[in-house]
Amino acid sequence: MRNTVFNPIGTVALVTGASSGLGAGFARELAERGADLVLTARRQDRLEGLAVELTEKYGTVSTVIPLDLAAPGAVAELVADLHTRGITVGTLVNNAGFATYGDLVDADPVRLAGEVALNVTALSMLTRALLPDLIQTSRTQPASAALVNLASTAAFQPVPKMAVYGATKAYVLSFTEALWYETRKSGLKVTAICPGPVDTEFFEVAGRSADSYRGLLTVADVMRTTFTALDRATTPPHAVSGLRNSVFAQVAGRLPHRTVVTVVGRMNRSGPTA
Repeated sequence: MRNTVFNPIGTVALVTGASSGLGAGFARELAERGADLVLTARRQDRLEGLAVELTEKYGTVSTVIPLDLAAPGAVAELVADLHTRGITVGTLVNNAGFATYGDLVDADPVRLAGEVALNVTALSMLTRALLPDLIQTSRTQPASAALVNLASTAAFQPVPKMAVYGATKAYVLSFTEALWYETRKSGLKVTAICPGPVDTEFFEVAGRSADSYRGLLTVADVMRTTFTALDRATTPPHAVSGLRNSVFAQVAGRLPHRTVVTVVGRMNRSGPTA
């Protein structure tokens, strides 16, 4: 076991969107640090495969709950299932989310509604439901509990062609930073992780090719950013993954808003779609 500040050993961590990509990365890192897992996503077979891997490699226990959190009533169903099983969650990683690409006028309204339901509503309601347990765990076992919400560098400026996605991630960033302040005396580690484009299935789901982006981050890059933030004595309200992305996020906050929107719009309209 590595010498770390954030030490969730003996607690349970819930990871949403855990079937692949960043979600699976979060699960592996948390299991390596000694946490048992609750893994939820739509694809049961992948979750079960990951659960077996974590048990064999780290000796942790994983509970698999296949669920589409964008569906009406899904968060309440998940919380009720946890209560029935007697599981108290000490760390919550709200990783589940997806993007749509294209002009809003051409977008499928049902797809957009699902995007908002998953990226914003499910994240908010699951956080509200589990926050008392997260805070209680942080008080009884210091430095063992965390709330990690996956935002994006898209949160720092509007994103033409991905207008809804960018807006949902701006919400996640604002929401998480507010909670960071509200819970600052509890000992709970709260942070929003803001990666740029990552080499995962994200682009396939969004309907855009990853070939249009340079310098894609890896899952390992984002895990390093996340757990470096959690290992700090005072966890920052947000952390940007990648030096280039961090610089861009800072610059975006200083340039005239119209300039930023224009630059991002020109960048995002180029390149092939999937």
